[in-house]
Amino acid sequence: MKLLTIIGARPQFIKAAAVSRAIRQHNEDSGPLTKLDEVVVHTGQHYDRNMSAVFFEEMEIQEPDYSLDIHDSSHGAMTGRMLAKIEEVLLNEKPDTVLVYGDTNTTLAGALAAAKLHIPVAHVEAGLRSFNRKMPEEINRVMADHLASVLFCPTDAAVKNLAAEGISQGKPGVAVVRTGDVMLDAALYYSKKSAGRASLFAPESPWRKKLEDAKDRKGFALATVHRAENTDDPERLEGIFAALGQIASDMPVVLPLHPRTRKMLAAGNSKGLGNHTNLWMLEPVGYFDMLELLKNCCLVLTDSGGLQKEAFFFKKPCVTLRDETEWVELVENRANVLAGACARTIVEAANTMLKRKVDFDMPLYGSGQAGLLMAKTLSS
Repeated sequence: MKLLTIIGARPQFIKAAAVSRAIRQHNEDSGPLTKLDEVVVHTGQHYDRNMSAVFFEEMEIQEPDYSLDIHDSSHGAMTGRMLAKIEEVLLNEKPDTVLVYGDTNTTLAGALAAAKLHIPVAHVEAGLRSFNRKMPEEINRVMADHLASVLFCPTDAAVKNLAAEGISQGKPGVAVVRTGDVMLDAALYYSKKSAGRASLFAPESPWRKKLEDAKDRKGFALATVHRAENTDDPERLEGIFAALGQIASDMPVVLPLHPRTRKMLAAGNSKGLGNHTNLWMLEPVGYFDMLELLKNCCLVLTDSGGLQKEAFFFKKPCVTLRDETEWVELVENRANVLAGACARTIVEAANTMLKRKVDFDMPLYGSGQAGLLMAKTLSS
């Protein structure tokens, strides 16, 4: 059976690495079950080496069979160009199923191209909802779910969201499978390798002593800011960086800086940045470095969906720099708090989470076997 996997952004590389590894294991152990022949397409949505190529190298993902090199466009232009190029690949490869991940423009273009050619679509991370249609990610994930015939849900809430929209097990031509979260698969597997392969913590790294000294004192916070709703709104960006500056007056804040955020800061879109010596802004980091930062920090502040979960995997309290989240179970179980972009609210939330007792042993995201369940489902 030919499976065509379409990826283009950092979180998709991480998820696809876990699923591709599970596919290889499935093919070795499948017995009478159908083996999966995977073809990988990289749209190029994340094209910077630190956002793309380094993940293929570190995570031992097979080189893409197709690299479309589509980036640096508006949402509509990017999605349209991807749609045309992916359609060419599908007509050439004639896969049995197309596998898409998450909620990016790559996700929507892949699902739409396949659906128009009547090729079944499988969607990883199906059923997530922020219920904010102003977010492009929300549009992408809703559309992908309604185009998909196999929906891999990471949580019970995701299954319920789909049912509320008329997508449920038993509907003709649709399979809804509660798999757990494939990012947990990745975190469990790669965290065993990250200590020896994280460049920030290598003996020769100038950051190693700074990070270790910070950890030995009061600890350090790990922050990421990249969503357009924050970076493209000067008022929100100013509020977030004002808060990071205040937190940095108490403990170092490590901030791997997304290219979009760096561009907006360089354009003067955050008056709140100031000159904070303890706000350590780095270039984007690879997955192993991020895992080691997560292991060693004491607090996470982020507008990333994936990092909210990874904070939970590594038992770190999280402050989400958004007004809503699709990972509602983290908020409901007090492992995460929504703080928006108001400086005062973010600082208060950070102080609260540093003191809060959280049960990080709750099995919210499965047992780390999501990839194998996906492989078995696709081959059946």
